[in-house]
Amino acid sequence: MHPDNKQFSDNWALVLGGSSGFGLAAVEKLAAHGMNIAVLYRETAAAERTLKQRFAELEQINKVAITAHNINALDGAARTAFVDQFADGKKGKVKLLLHSIARGNLKPLINEGDKEALTQQDIQLTTYAMATSMLDWAKDVLAAGLFHTDGRIIGLTSEGSDKYWEGYAAVSIAKASLESLTTYMAVELAKYGLKTNLILAGITATPSLKRIPDSDRLIAHATSRNPSGRITKPEDVANVIYLLCTDEAAWINGTVIRVDGGENCR
Repeated sequence: MHPDNKQFSDNWALVLGGSSGFGLAAVEKLAAHGMNIAVLYRETAAAERTLKQRFAELEQINKVAITAHNINALDGAARTAFVDQFADGKKGKVKLLLHSIARGNLKPLINEGDKEALTQQDIQLTTYAMATSMLDWAKDVLAAGLFHTDGRIIGLTSEGSDKYWEGYAAVSIAKASLESLTTYMAVELAKYGLKTNLILAGITATPSLKRIPDSDRLIAHATSRNPSGRITKPEDVANVIYLLCTDEAAWINGTVIRVDGGENCR
């Protein structure tokens, strides 16, 4: 993309979970189209140094602003403080709220040998992190008057929301909750000009996937069943996140969009 492209000039994206995987790919894609971006993440000091270097490169290449925030996006006080600070001069400029938080417990339902079972707290924390926190962020950004009059809220779900993957129960519960929540947000936030959608990505070799037990088998199976002979890449998903931000996508609301190259067809 040519560096003088200003398709989203003066617009901002808030990316929750933007240090790797889908979130980072979205930062790179949106910056290439002129979007300013506030990236929230939790990383070690060493990882953050590398991340900030990448953001600085993207800023220079694309002539945009990228602000990095190493905070806990699941903490209410941290969220309030961020929104208060971010709001200065940005009323009506948030085109996108991207929820890409991948934080959850990967345990079986019951004790199996040395594997500790899920607790009710595990399920609650995972559901908040990967589902209902999207609503809290949307409500605070809306209350602060930050959303664009034609804004987008995008979350990420997975095929594991209604299929069995080993150790994935808490995340599956969260993703199923997220899909239901998206329906309600799509309806109740539409009057504010907001469109709420989910992307259901195919199997992608992100850091989050690699934490799932037997993830290598999932990758091999996805590769064999995908008509294109490869698994999904973060860039594939970032491309659709970008498309959903365009004016032409203004009538897409309350939808789960598969981005998997036809993997689900087999």
